[in-house]
Amino acid sequence: MKINGSTLTCGLIGNPVEHTLSPVIHNYLAEIENRNLVYVPFQVENNRIKEAVEGAYALNIHGLNITVPYKSAVIPCLAEMDRLAENIGAVNTLVRTQKGYKGFNTDMPGLFRAMETENYTIKGESIILLGAGGAARAVAMLCMEQEAKEIFILNRSVEKAMAVAEEVNGIYKENRIIPMALSDYRKLLDRKYLAIQATSVGLSPNVEDVVISEEAFYDKIETAVDLIYNPYETRFMSMVKAHGGRAMNGLKMLLYQGIIAYELWNDVKISEKTAKEILIRMKEELKIHE
Repeated sequence: MKINGSTLTCGLIGNPVEHTLSPVIHNYLAEIENRNLVYVPFQVENNRIKEAVEGAYALNIHGLNITVPYKSAVIPCLAEMDRLAENIGAVNTLVRTQKGYKGFNTDMPGLFRAMETENYTIKGESIILLGAGGAARAVAMLCMEQEAKEIFILNRSVEKAMAVAEEVNGIYKENRIIPMALSDYRKLLDRKYLAIQATSVGLSPNVEDVVISEEAFYDKIETAVDLIYNPYETRFMSMVKAHGGRAMNGLKMLLYQGIIAYELWNDVKISEKTAKEILIRMKEELKIHE
């Protein structure tokens, strides 16, 4: 593209940012749309997020993504927040307004859109959620938003699972989230569940790790999502498939959270055809050969 005085700048704030795939998503979108926009990563050192956000606004940065470790730390720097981001307590997208940046969470809408492309449903489903960290808490919010029938949070620390359940149930004034120990999966009815793996267990290079290794657990799973995308097929996914279930990884979530951010910045709607083209480029970047 030709950079000139009218070029809009968007970017990513995080630490580290060297291996991000976000420039692949956004610069290709700008290229396809023939939009005068460039997307670049900005590494921000610890404790300088406030300076970074204020500086970005002063420099007329059009929009920003926020990644670790700043998804919660950025909140005090914002002029306002979207309701879902406020409930989740994490922001990954900043949209420029006249008063400052407005914070959004496109991770969970991105996960939902990714699941839709694979014909996964949440509404009315019984869900097993592995983990009780920040990602699991956000997924629990999504499941409540999308009217899951019930969500069983299985975690090594039952206390952490209880804390997430109490908080999220409290926000929605319902009791659809049930905290359980990992071994309590045996108490679940013999029905087919949607399982969402929201821990870092199995992330490269520890590719043989899995939260639950007992084969009996996987007999209960009909569909599964692992938020990890490196490796492209985790051991969790392969065990689900070995027991007759379907499984997807987190690469499409990454794709769609970026697409939704781009849509927010530029007030456009990106087609599924374009999304598929970007996914191919992301796989090329990661050297994934299916």
